[in-house]
Amino acid sequence: MNWLWAIIVGLVLGVLARGILPGRQHIPLWLTTIYGIGGAILGNAVAGWLGVRHTSGVDWVRHILQLAGAVLIVSMGTPLYAAIRGDRRRRERA
Repeated sequence: MNWLWAIIVGLVLGVLARGILPGRQHIPLWLTTIYGIGGAILGNAVAGWLGVRHTSGVDWVRHILQLAGAVLIVSMGTPLYAAIRGDRRRRERA
């Protein structure tokens, strides 16, 4: 069941990260989910390094770090995906 939660959280974080970033990100939903999962992992690692991974009550700092990680990964991964797909060359020709 943990893999299902990872997918759900990844989807939510990825969609939120795409909403925070300006402009339109031309990436598919499956990649948005993968980037969100990566952001959650990155946020959990940073929260562990800062010592705020497990607190009493809701772990707001950890959740904010997860979202920040997703924003970072989406912002870095979108141009990489466009370069791999060749979208950059198609836009320059148009």
